Amino acid sequence: MELEKEIEGKMTTCNSSFKIILGSSSLARRQILNEMGYEFTVVTADIDEKSIRKDKPEELVMALAEAKVVVSNGMVREKPNSKEEAREFIKGYSGGHAAVIGSVVVSNLTTGIRKGAWEKAEVYFHEIPDEIIDSVIEEGSTLHVAGGLTLEHPLTSPFVEAVVGSTDTVWGLSKALTEKLIKDNLVAAK
Repeated sequence: MELEKEIEGKMTTCNSSFKIILGSSSLARRQILNEMGYEFTVVTADIDEKSIRKDKPEELVMALAEAKVVVSNGMVREKPNSKEEAREFIKGYSGGHAAVIGSVVVSNLTTGIRKGAWEKAEVYFHEIPDEIIDSVIEEGSTLHVAGGLTLEHPLTSPFVEAVVGSTDTVWGLSKALTEKLIKDNLVAAK
């Protein structure tokens, strides 16, 4: 119990007893870690995520270790390769739903202990008008996010009917899962 209190204190006060390195260039993940109160450094690898393939989305996100994927109509939707593909993705969500599967991997670089898990959230959409889809695509952000659409985008957020699960997962980093894995890793290191 004392160890758990010590770890909780370290996690909530950003104690310098451990440092966090975010292995992602995602602005959303940076924002989430900031909201959680963590100080961190961003270090990214120049890898071709599309060259890493797994049959199951849950295995894919763990293999990518810092990614999320969207699954719609049984198809994995990563970052679109073109505006046409982004349009196809978003039209597929219109009046339907998509699952976002994200992973978190926490590696202790001192002990070598690595803890990881994935989490899923479902997003249900109202019909999204073609003119909204066109505006979002022309803006250009669709090519930089898994599934081609951000939940919080001001043009599309009114068309989100419901989110079942954590919106943090949809944004790219589950707060609860991150806290759990950091805690598990610190406990395993003691």
